[in-house]
Amino acid sequence: QVQLVESGGGLVQAGDSLRLSCTISGRTSSTYAMGWFRQAPGKGREYVARIMWNTGSVYYPDFVKGRFTISRDNYKNTVYLQMDSLEPEDTAVYYCAAASRAGPLLTSPHAYDTWGQGTQVTVSS
Repeated sequence: QVQLVESGGGLVQAGDSLRLSCTISGRTSSTYAMGWFRQAPGKGREYVARIMWNTGSVYYPDFVKGRFTISRDNYKNTVYLQMDSLEPEDTAVYYCAAASRAGPLLTSPHAYDTWGQGTQVTVSS
């Protein structure tokens, strides 16, 4: 089991950048994938990016490709989400999550066992 703590959210203007961090503590050897999700008011949790813990392979949904980049620092046990060219529609609480098992639905929040507390990102127009 791992514990996750996000940081780096804030209030920015459209077109700005932010880098979110997710610090992982605990038994990281049981981690299969790390994901970032977001949830805007009144909406469900939306998949943003994931990185496979062992291989480093990364995956994104179409709507963030070219704007968001997920990466990891194994020495620091930290996963990052670099967000560029932010838009007001990106306003949400951003969560990192850890999946301990392989599966076909790593774009679904149900595939993830552990969640951080979330960090608010607000993009003004």
